[in-house]
Amino acid sequence: MDVLRKKAYNEAITKKQGGNFMLISISLENFKSFHKLTTFNMIASNKLRNNKERIGYKNGISILKSAVIYGANASGKSNLVEAFRFIRECVLSTDGIPVKSRYLYCKNRKDNENKITTVEVRLSVNDRCYAYGFDVLLKDQMIENEWIMEFTDAIEPKILFKREKKHFELDKSLQLDDMDMAKFNVYADDLAENTSVLFLSEMNRNKRITSDSKLSFFKDIYGWFLNDLNIFLPETPVTNFEYYYDVESLDIVKKIIRTFDTGISDIIIKKITLDELKSKLNKNVYENIMETIQYRMIKENHKDFKLSMRSKDEFFNFFIHDNEEEPEITTLSFKHGSSTCNFDFDEESDGTRRIFDLLDVLLTKNKNSVYVIDEMERSLHPALTKRFIVLLNEFHKKNDIQLIFTTHEATIMSQELFRRDQIWFVARDKDNNSNLYPLDRFNERYDKKINKAYLEGRYGAIPVFTDFNIGELG
Repeated sequence: MDVLRKKAYNEAITKKQGGNFMLISISLENFKSFHKLTTFNMIASNKLRNNKERIGYKNGISILKSAVIYGANASGKSNLVEAFRFIRECVLSTDGIPVKSRYLYCKNRKDNENKITTVEVRLSVNDRCYAYGFDVLLKDQMIENEWIMEFTDAIEPKILFKREKKHFELDKSLQLDDMDMAKFNVYADDLAENTSVLFLSEMNRNKRITSDSKLSFFKDIYGWFLNDLNIFLPETPVTNFEYYYDVESLDIVKKIIRTFDTGISDIIIKKITLDELKSKLNKNVYENIMETIQYRMIKENHKDFKLSMRSKDEFFNFFIHDNEEEPEITTLSFKHGSSTCNFDFDEESDGTRRIFDLLDVLLTKNKNSVYVIDEMERSLHPALTKRFIVLLNEFHKKNDIQLIFTTHEATIMSQELFRRDQIWFVARDKDNNSNLYPLDRFNERYDKKINKAYLEGRYGAIPVFTDFNIGELG
């Protein structure tokens, strides 16, 4: 914890502007293939002066709006994404550290089983910079330490909250009123014998913390994990399709899709019946959707509301109108050129469906969103992946949504598309531990063909093959 606490923001600048994006860094130790303390950060290098539109400014810190991570298969790229997922799941869980995580320690050394795992995320919320993290002995799901620090102009960060096993402590300078102090003591007593549940989670379990409370930082940090951090693994659909609810936003989708040369000339919203929906889904999925709708109807007191359902092959919107028992269900239908027949979503190629997945990054209505996507290029032609990055860079001239993604696609490794500090590598050492480092470490020229140099092995993080005599196969 001391090492994480003392890691300075030496890239900070004095210029302060607005900025909505949130992630500053993530650090982890003894997690999957990451044995030693490892930090991935979105802090822009003060040595680079180009493409400043790809940087935003928050609390005096210059933060990158996107980053790409390269590495060979099994190098640890997905494990970094898994670390984001792990900490989010722990924070949002009401049952404590998930049992399935007991084997997520770094297995490259046997003694790591009995060592703590450390994770910490640094983020910006409501113009304040925090570090939130915890130490956990995974095999026992036992939380050893938990902390929240705030970074200000002071040399040392302020420790707003710290937990050492059963002991919970707040910074005395917070000067809580009697009501907030009583709340904190009650919640601490509730959790004193439960070493598997995070205090951040407990503070947001049906607890009412007002925005003017000195304890509001618990609510703000929890809200970031809940609402702003979006993590997607290769088979996870990215989008919730909220922007298909109105014609105006659908027109924007049509324009974007046409630029990708998918053959789609028009997108039509098509109504379907409950029987048609049932025929497209397996029984369990259908029943779960109906149960969700019934629950929402009760929760919303039978008022109008909307609901989306997205799988790999299907997409449906549900509109529930006041006092109507059955929802109005719509899906998408596609027109291709001069064809007189329309095509359903499941008839489109994997690549076309993947493009629809990624559109949420550009169209989301939550302007604080942070997207972490593993294997973003899945099912996409290299030219389509490049096209998406071009659109993202244009989008970032006026918006601060953050995107971090892993990829094998070397054709987009270009200083035209990315600054050097936006490109990271993950490589395994001789002990199979993952090491993470940025391209900016190599001080390449601006005209350097970095994708060629990468494939030639200049930066590491590529497969290393051994000889095999094919004649042995007979």
